[in-house]
Amino acid sequence: MIVNFLSIKAIPILFWSSPKALTIRPPFESLLALILGLILFGLGEAVLISSGYGVSPWSAFAQGLANVAGWSIGFATFIISIIILISWIPLKQMPGSGTILNTIIIALVIDFSLPYLPAPDQYFLKLLQATIGILITGFGGGIYLIANLGPGPRDGLITGLQRLTKSPRALVQSIIEITVVIVGFFLGGVIGVGTILFAFGIGPSVAASLYMLQKIFGKK
Repeated sequence: MIVNFLSIKAIPILFWSSPKALTIRPPFESLLALILGLILFGLGEAVLISSGYGVSPWSAFAQGLANVAGWSIGFATFIISIIILISWIPLKQMPGSGTILNTIIIALVIDFSLPYLPAPDQYFLKLLQATIGILITGFGGGIYLIANLGPGPRDGLITGLQRLTKSPRALVQSIIEITVVIVGFFLGGVIGVGTILFAFGIGPSVAASLYMLQKIFGKK
């Protein structure tokens, strides 16, 4: 099973997959799955943040910006997403309904859920919570990717820059995420073991989610 889910190369097409990504009238089941996936994605990010064990690269950037500007992390995440969407214009990237909802829902979920999440003191519990956060994020990511309603702001930025520079996607993504981690760190974002776990774990977590969902809901 480990080899199988790590070898996934395409997003499965399941019953909630929208036939068209860029549509103003998405199927109800696609929209519902998208919202569920984004809620889980935002919750996973919040669980990781609350662990105090380090956060994802973009959340580190949001934390740093929040520290400097006096904003909440969720609002800083929203502002970053808006800035990224503006950068899509010269990159000729087209947003879908999922892109807009991604910008709004994840930021709201982070702000609304953080006050209710535990902030453990013991290292083992911090590690456990960070791991759970990454798994929840990956599961949510799998659900909303299958919905096929447009990329998130950050995914679109990576795709646009990759097309513009003709560089490998992995290289473009690595450069962007390393950059936002460094900037986030100097602005006061929390960088730690959780950041490393996220960097190495989010890909397999999303892949495992896609594999599991395909096994459960795919055609027999």
